[in-house]
Amino acid sequence: MARYTGPKTKIARKFGEAIFGEDKSFEKRNYPPGQHGNNRRRGKKSEYAIQLAEKQKAKYTYGILEKQFSNLFKKASASTGVTGEILLQLCESRLDNVVYRLGIAPSRSGARQLVSHRHITVNGELVSIPSFSLKAGDVVAVREKSKSLVTIEDSLANRNDVYEWLTWNSDTKQGNFVSVPERIQIPENIKEQLIVELYSK
Repeated sequence: MARYTGPKTKIARKFGEAIFGEDKSFEKRNYPPGQHGNNRRRGKKSEYAIQLAEKQKAKYTYGILEKQFSNLFKKASASTGVTGEILLQLCESRLDNVVYRLGIAPSRSGARQLVSHRHITVNGELVSIPSFSLKAGDVVAVREKSKSLVTIEDSLANRNDVYEWLTWNSDTKQGNFVSVPERIQIPENIKEQLIVELYSK
């Protein structure tokens, strides 16, 4: 499947923030890429450009393709509640995102790879679809044969973040998707209302 594999720092610079996690190269040059760097005069962005940039930022952050993202928006629109908030909740409920949030992988792209390569189980069953949508109460675990993988052990050793909507048992290497997170519990700097406005045009 088509997936962005280019320089991540360049994308982070485009949005002015390290959307892929800690990035030393971004810290050195945290302004948009281009021949004239920080000295280039940039005109005022149109409302559409601002909304489009926000959608692109969300897509790159979660590693979701255009069609998938559009389908998630349709699902969010059809649900009861605040569309933008539900959209982010759907993104956060994806299996690859939860594997990343639990600290099993150091990045979402790494988490996607672990899921695709059949290292992760949901409620005891092997699941190899990164976009698999989790429900409250689902148990996400590292497959028995994969528990000694160096990449997983290294990632868990550096696990820092703790989220109220997830629990983790380091002995059994399994976590619980306790509940769908509230907007306030989602740390991503995304202005979801701009995305809603873009799709509503």
